Amino acid sequence: MAWSKRSLWGTTAGMGVLAALVFGAAPSVAQTTTRGASTGQTNAPGFSHPDQFVTVAPVKPADNMFAVVPHPDQDKEAVAKLAALQAKTGKKPNFVVFLMDDVGWSDPGFNGGGIAVGNDTPNMDALANEGLLLTSAYSTPSCSPSRATIHTGQNPLHHGVLRPPMYGEPGGLSGVITLPAILKTLGYVTQGVGKWHMGENRGSLPQNVGYDDFRGFLSVSDMYTEWRDVYFNPEVALSPERFKMLEQDPFNHHDVHCSTADTEKCENLKEIDLTTIKTLDEEWLKTSLNFIDKMKTKPEPFYLYHATRGCHFDNYPSDEWAGRSRARTSYSDCMVQMDDILRRITAKLAETGQLENTMIILSSDNGPECEIPPHGRTMFRGCKGSSWEGGVRVPTFVYWKNMIKPRKSEGLFDQADIFNTLISLAGVPGAKVAEYLPKDRYVDGVDQASFLVADHGQSARRSRIYTMNQYVSATRVDEFKYIMTAEIEDGLFKRGNTGGFSGPIVTETGGGIMVNLYTNPQEDVSVGIRHLPLAVPIGNTLGTYLLELAKYPPNFQIGFLSNNPPLYDIGPLQNLYKGTPTMPAN
Repeated sequence: MAWSKRSLWGTTAGMGVLAALVFGAAPSVAQTTTRGASTGQTNAPGFSHPDQFVTVAPVKPADNMFAVVPHPDQDKEAVAKLAALQAKTGKKPNFVVFLMDDVGWSDPGFNGGGIAVGNDTPNMDALANEGLLLTSAYSTPSCSPSRATIHTGQNPLHHGVLRPPMYGEPGGLSGVITLPAILKTLGYVTQGVGKWHMGENRGSLPQNVGYDDFRGFLSVSDMYTEWRDVYFNPEVALSPERFKMLEQDPFNHHDVHCSTADTEKCENLKEIDLTTIKTLDEEWLKTSLNFIDKMKTKPEPFYLYHATRGCHFDNYPSDEWAGRSRARTSYSDCMVQMDDILRRITAKLAETGQLENTMIILSSDNGPECEIPPHGRTMFRGCKGSSWEGGVRVPTFVYWKNMIKPRKSEGLFDQADIFNTLISLAGVPGAKVAEYLPKDRYVDGVDQASFLVADHGQSARRSRIYTMNQYVSATRVDEFKYIMTAEIEDGLFKRGNTGGFSGPIVTETGGGIMVNLYTNPQEDVSVGIRHLPLAVPIGNTLGTYLLELAKYPPNFQIGFLSNNPPLYDIGPLQNLYKGTPTMPAN
């Protein structure tokens, strides 16, 4: 379904013909303006490709939900496949979300890294090649916002965790209805393992936001180690007063166990230091393996959220893993360890007869951390902390034995979609998820169940909204990315390992900045003015989302502004898009 030519181009004949060409109208012999170039006309018909939707008007499942591209035929196919599996297994599917930390798009072998960059990932590669490899899957620029996005189906502007809470700061999940909470109401047993980092305040603890049980730490690796390390931070580690200050800092210094048996606090297991941090991922793995073992005889389905410590700095490999990678760096040693941890989780699912009924999603919470070497890699511009592709396009695949046909897809997928998709697969598809949420809560995720399960499924997501700190940054439709707010990585510092957190933010572009991510993955050439026939509708997509923000305002919990910000300023586009755009464009 194409947009109205009137809404985009006016009523002149020339603009009407241009719109017809842009939006796919077949050329006719009678047309006076045919396709061609200065070298002459052409009769080439052109080609259509999957997952390209700039010509499609998306549909909102509910007023408080992000608009989707409907695919009724693939929805029917997916429903039939899911029903057949449930008839065979007698219960709903299990879910494993395997979330790595600071792993870049180009680190695993399935995206061209692996052995080529000194860290073989044969197990990840095998599962990716036997599942759906998502080449355009997105996180947020940093870890806590991504984790909150997975748990809420919202981007950071709506869930309010704009940046990681550090050194005892409260988080932003208190009172929020989360993915595991909804799955529990649908009969699931929920287990969290590993890195939490969404807040240590009582309301944000795992057992109070939907997890039956949790084992892991509440913050982030470097908070437990960097001030202890005499090599990285001698100014603190070798200063008795400063060291004591960090020892007494009011954040939880321990590996913890949390359960619904105690909603006030978590049990401290052991203090995390330069020695005990080496074995955390192996110990957390035991928790996941024991949980999978326990569930093999249970009638309920399960949801396992396994968030690794690796490979966030500082990496301190145990003797078992030090030097195991070809590169022999602490980062690459960590990567081969993460590959083996995934292998053992998958093997346990197979051993217990649960693999066929379990969907596994692997992803990373953001792109590589480029300020602390050794670190991950990405073929795209930018790193963790920025909304350039390198900061937010992350290695992702979905594996489900005999349910997902092996293939690659360029269809857009946002980590917010995990929320809607798992709830859909648990029996609450599409707009029905809104019935479990307050009416004033906006859902940025979309239901991608049939995209994943149908043999030739296409994404239900027409556009992807990028955020950075408290700003709307950009939007992507098809291969084009329209940029409103960006970061200049070397704008302040010309030396050192600068990444996403070290550059100034440009809060207003010239209004015509658009890049082609196929021809220019480094995002250093704007094509917006040359491609105005596409820049206009894609820019309108961003304008329409700003109107959504006016209706469902941001709710900042932790970030760069006060907790009571003024009405959200829609910024440089407010003069460009006066009134309601004439096309729906999410």
